[in-house]
Parts: sequence; structure tokens; C-alpha cells
Amino acid sequence: MGRLKRGLILLVGVGLALILVVLIGGLMLPEEHHASRTLVTKHSPQAIWDAINDHASEPQWRSDVANVVSLGERNGKPVWQENYKDGNKVALMTTESKSPNRMVRELTNLEGPFSGRWEIDIAATPEGSNVKITEIGKVSNPFFRFVSKYMIGHTTFMERYLKGLAGKFGEQARFSE
Repeated sequence: MGRLKRGLILLVGVGLALILVVLIGGLMLPEEHHASRTLVTKHSPQAIWDAINDHASEPQWRSDVANVVSLGERNGKPVWQENYKDGNKVALMTTESKSPNRMVRELTNLEGPFSGRWEIDIAATPEGSNVKITEIGKVSNPFFRFVSKYMIGHTTFMERYLKGLAGKFGEQARFSE
């Protein structure tokens, strides 16, 4: 019985140490982060603009989205909810819109582990356009901060979105450095 007890104590100790490492690691990270990814595409800024503004069609090219529901307008700005296949939901609002080159989308969910916005800049190139998403995020909970930085990665959702966008046009996603 002594071995079992020692084993359980060791297991609990390792678990507590792991929780402490994640907590301290998260506390050492800043609450706000900036990250960006740029997709190189053969399509015009207007074609990209039209695609990213057609929310009803997003489930056709975004593999993680089950459906998108319009929530009308708030202060004259469009608001919609993305319902994901894993059961999560996110409400978003376009806070800046300069067709066909710049758009800013912000999370409207005030409850939850994170907040922030995506700044989407579409620049014409001789070959088509570059689509740059810059995420300015805030994660107040240190556990979620650690997970967001080291386990999920700050660029994961941008990359998934841009890969889906490239796929919509029959392209392989190419990212510039």
C-alpha cells in the first residue's frame, strides 16, 4: 500500500507543479498580443472583399463554421454570429470598412476568456493581392494566456481562415514572411 500512496502523492505533486508552471508562465505574458499573417493570392482585392463580406456563404469555405446568423446592426454597423461545428459561438461586428482594402472586425462577446479584433488589409499586387490579417487580442486569464500563446498559437485561427479563403478560390494557401 505504501507504493500506491507514494505514487498518488507523486502524481498529485506533478499535477500541481504543472498547474503552477502554467499559471506563472501565463502571469509573465502580457495580456495583449499582436500577431499577423499575410496570404498571397491571385485574386483581386474586390474578389477577396466580396468573399469575406458574404457571411452566409462562409460555411462553404470555412471548415470549422457550421453557420452564420445575422444579428442586424449595432450603432449602424453589421453584427453577426458565427456558430462553429464544435458548439462554440462568436459574435462579431465590422467596426471599420473601406472597400476593397481595409476592414476591422471586433468580438462583441464581452464574457469569455478573450477579446480583440482583426484588422484585415487587402493590397493589390501585380499577381493579384495580399491579404494581411493582424490580430490585436487581449487574454486576461493567465491560464488562457499560456494556452493561447504556447498550445494553440496566436496565428492558428488566422491561418485557418486564410487557408479556407484560398481554398474558396481553388488555390493552395501561400503565406508571405
